[in-house]
Amino acid sequence: MPLPSMKDQFAALIAAPSVSCTQPALDQSNRAVIDLLASWLGDLGFACDIQQVLPGKFNLLATFGSGPGGLVLAGHSDTVPFDGALWQTDPLKLTEVDGRWVGLGSCDMKGFFALAIEAIQPLLDKPFKQPLMILATCDEESSMSGARALADAGRPLGRAAVIGEPTGLRPIRLHKGVMMDRIDILGRSGHSSDPSLGHSALEAMHDAITELKGLRQQWQREYNNPQFSVPQPTLNFGCIHGGDNPNRICGQCSLEFDLRPLPGMDPQVLRSAIMHKLQPLAEQHQVKIDYAPLFPEVPPFEQSADAELVRIAERLTGHSAEAVAFGTEAPYLQRLGCETIVLGPGDIACAHQPGEYLEMSRLEPTVRLLRQLVEHYCLSPA
Repeated sequence: MPLPSMKDQFAALIAAPSVSCTQPALDQSNRAVIDLLASWLGDLGFACDIQQVLPGKFNLLATFGSGPGGLVLAGHSDTVPFDGALWQTDPLKLTEVDGRWVGLGSCDMKGFFALAIEAIQPLLDKPFKQPLMILATCDEESSMSGARALADAGRPLGRAAVIGEPTGLRPIRLHKGVMMDRIDILGRSGHSSDPSLGHSALEAMHDAITELKGLRQQWQREYNNPQFSVPQPTLNFGCIHGGDNPNRICGQCSLEFDLRPLPGMDPQVLRSAIMHKLQPLAEQHQVKIDYAPLFPEVPPFEQSADAELVRIAERLTGHSAEAVAFGTEAPYLQRLGCETIVLGPGDIACAHQPGEYLEMSRLEPTVRLLRQLVEHYCLSPA
């Protein structure tokens, strides 16, 4: 039975919900996406290894050929949550609009797998001298548990890995780190008519945010790397939850934020600075403040400029390797011995946005580029 067309694969991947989120009510399994990929790749002759990382969360490593070396085409199978009311189209349906394929995961980054499958199909009847691996991970958009589990297992992968995150088909060899942290403030509720009856967690959090904004300004003055399009570290206040009614003093408030350090910024030093600012607020407001990482931090990533993969990618794309502000799974694949770059067809500016899309003009160039990489690493390795 023939595989679905590239467009039909693209549509099926988008139609399979796989939201990864720190909020349990929004978090979903990625099993449907993994099963689709395993079915298609299995039909093409790949050996498919599905590994459960957490309940409902799975990695897929599909291998064609055998032996050491070879190439890994990698990506994550999950998406961020979405605001359906802000979309002009159904987020879970592939829709063509003005020369773009629109849908959740079209850019970041389930669509990459359909392009990779399209690229490799004409090559599978040729003799593979080194293996090709297709890697699909879980929870990249939250904990990176899939990539962490892979790195912790320590199983060597190929000698080169290309992660298809949205880079506009420009090779990326550096990125910032990612820290996702949480502040929980426990106050004391009471009747709003008399402030002395309680201790407001919400007012304490207001002051905590003020302190964090001050640290952000300080760090942005102190650290700058012009290789990045956003040359300073960033700190984003992502979500806040607290209280339950206007006529009650807020007894509990939680904040989750995202900090993107530059190479050279130590996450532990940053966390110590934050804790130093929070401790006086607990005494001032007579509240309890707990501060901890949501997940272990993602380290900054750098692949040397003279690496074979970087040089090949620069030659094939016509672009010098660059740096980006967002984090990826690259440092984990690097830990497994792969020369690693980030290189994919989407644009990061539309990722995590309503109306996420992939320009149709990028489809054929991406297929051609991936095919050339497979030919270099798997069919004619030196």
